[in-house]
Parts: sequence; C-alpha cells; structure tokens
Amino acid sequence: MDMGLHSRPLFLVVVVLVIVYLLCWNLGPWAGSSSSPGSEEQRSRAAHGSCPLSEAGPCTPGPGTPGPGTTGPGTPGPTPPPTRARPSEPPFIGDEYLSEDRPPLTNCSDSVRSRVYGSEFKDRFLRDVPVLQWAKHVTREQYERLSKFPGAHGWGGIDYKTLEETLSILNSSTNGQMLDDWKDHGHRSECVRCAVVGNGGILKDSRKGGEIDAHHYVFRTNGAVIAGFEADVGSRTTHYTFSTNTLMNSLRSYAGLGYTGPPVTQETRYVFLPDHDRDYLLMKAAATRSPVERGRELGKDPSVYFGKDVSRDKLKMYHPDFIRYLRNRFLRANALKTKYKDIYRPSTGAVMLLAALHTCDQVSAYGFMTPDYKNYSDHYYDSSYRPVGFFINHDLRLEMSLWQKLHQQRLMQLYMK
Repeated sequence: MDMGLHSRPLFLVVVVLVIVYLLCWNLGPWAGSSSSPGSEEQRSRAAHGSCPLSEAGPCTPGPGTPGPGTTGPGTPGPTPPPTRARPSEPPFIGDEYLSEDRPPLTNCSDSVRSRVYGSEFKDRFLRDVPVLQWAKHVTREQYERLSKFPGAHGWGGIDYKTLEETLSILNSSTNGQMLDDWKDHGHRSECVRCAVVGNGGILKDSRKGGEIDAHHYVFRTNGAVIAGFEADVGSRTTHYTFSTNTLMNSLRSYAGLGYTGPPVTQETRYVFLPDHDRDYLLMKAAATRSPVERGRELGKDPSVYFGKDVSRDKLKMYHPDFIRYLRNRFLRANALKTKYKDIYRPSTGAVMLLAALHTCDQVSAYGFMTPDYKNYSDHYYDSSYRPVGFFINHDLRLEMSLWQKLHQQRLMQLYMK
C-alpha cells in the first residue's frame, strides 16, 4: 500500500508531461505562422500594394495604393518599403516603374490630377511615372532593369552604347518636360489647356479648327495633313508624336493625300515614341544635325523631316516605363495573352492622348474613334470612304472604350457627333 501511495505522484507527473507535449505539438504550426510561406508577402501587399523596388531605383506602387512619399492623394507621408511582385503576373508585364517627383505647372483647381482621385481611374493613375526619358536616366542599373522589356516598353534589343550616345545629348531640363515653355509664355490662365488631335474621319466638315487652335498646346501625330483642312483641324502644332516606323509609313501611305512630313514651325516639339533602335539613331542625327549613321535610315538627312532649324531643345522621347504603364494600367488587351504579346502596344495616338492627360490640366480630344466610327472614313483627309483597319499590334476598340470612360468621368472632353 505504501508503495502504491508513493507511485501515484509519479504517475501524475508523467500524465502532465504527456499533456504538455501534446499541446506544444498541436500549437507548433500556429506559433510559427508569422514565417509560413507567403504570409509576410501577403501582409506587405495588404499594407503597401505590389510594388517591387528594383535595383535601379524607386518605383511606383500597384493599384489602390498611394504613390511614394504619400499616404493618400496630396498627403505627405513616409515612402513605403519595397514589396515583392505579384506571382501571378508574367515577367514581361513589368508592373513596376521608376518614380519621380513631377510637381504640377499650375495650381489649377479643376485639373485632371485633381479630378482623377474622385473617378474610377483613381487606382490606375500614377502621377509620378516619368513621361519622358533624357540624359539623367541612362545608367547601367536602369539598363539592366529595362533591357528585360522589348520594343517600346523597355530597352530590350538596344545596345547600351547607342542608348548612351543618344540620350546623353538630351541633357537639358527642357528635354524632360513636355510643356517646357509654359512659364516663358507668361500665360494668365490658371489651367493649361491642351487639344489632342487625331486623324479620324469624324473631323471632316467639323469646323473645329478655330476651337482647336485656341488651346495653349496642340498635339498631333503621324500622317497629320493640315494644309487645306485648317477649318476642320486647325493650323497649329506644338507637339508632334511619332515613331520612326510610323513616320516612314505615313510618308509612303499618305503622300498622295497631302502628307509631306511632320509640321515644321517655331513652336513645334518632336516627341519620339521609341519602338526600335531606329528611333534613337534618328533622334541622335536630328540633335547633332548630321546624317543617320547606320540602320534602315542610313545616310538620311533629319532636316528633311524636322527642318534646318531644329535644335536638341525641341526633341523629346517617351520613357519606356510610361508606355508600359499605359499598356498595363489603361490598355491591357487580350493580345497580351497570345503569341503576339511582344508586338502589341497602345497606338501612337493613344500614347499621345494619355501623355497629355498626364501633363496638361485640361484636355480636349478631337478625331479619335467613337462608337459610330463606321459612319466616318478612316481619316478626315481621305478622298473617298475608307473603313477603319484593325490589326493585332493595337486594340482600337479597347482604346475607343477607354476614351468613352475618360469622357464620362470628366477627365477629358471628347469630340463626338
């Protein structure tokens, strides 16, 4: 009996130890949940969005998150820490961008920037992505980052030497500003008003020329025929957007309809959309007033296109981050899910219009595709009816839908009949 009494405490100790062991074993996964796969990434995304900070420099966060240096629209705050990219995104999308401080030119209270945060586009619109690239952007780190993306969306396929030799020439702050002469003009207006003019047939007999020219800035693109159509499309051009490929195609296709080349005036700026190394080579030739040194335009005289008085201060080039951002956030077409993903990009006119929305206070768009597009010829200068053509490299219907939404959200004024 004494023996049994002495063994009872020992038995209880064993039971307690077994219970403690079982409890610890069951609580183990919960106690370690803070380091379970993906949990840190999920919490980081919830707090800061999906914006990786590349080795090349700061970037802009994903949809629904404030920009770097803000905690909300216009509210100063700490810069969010880097987070991992969304694993579901294929690498070629590259939904991360260089971020720069781009203060507005004016204090316009009724600007696109002020309206966008009350619209359905508030999560798409990133105001800190650089619109233009110039000398300060050429670094080895940036090259390593952007060479992953082909065509207009990066520096893939362009050797560093060509890139450096071209962009290093664009070494003035005017090359990095779309509206570089705003302060020089002494405008009394509190808001910068821009007219963006496409070449759509809806402009024929529109009598909108005077209205277009009354804007502070007038943007045009590609085969813009002006002579003889001034009453409908105006006569001024402050910004002409093109790629070398679209310029050469326009000269071949529309010469018989009156297109002789880009407008050449004292106020015209030339904005390259860099699809290939051809654009960098033509840009360099224009800036140095020398023949194109190699490639498909070998030996061509840039003054034929831009006039003999063109200077490097009048030359600009879209940043590939900006074009990729437009594709990813505004015009993510189904073509990106196909074998044609590498040749798809927003049309030249779309890049021009969206660039204006990111630089001007108020934007009016003319000659862009509307739902009744079949009622009009492809171009306002067509001598006979010509239907709009659709190709896999652009999604014009998606762009048309975007223009309607931007108009409905009062982010721009779209000319319609």
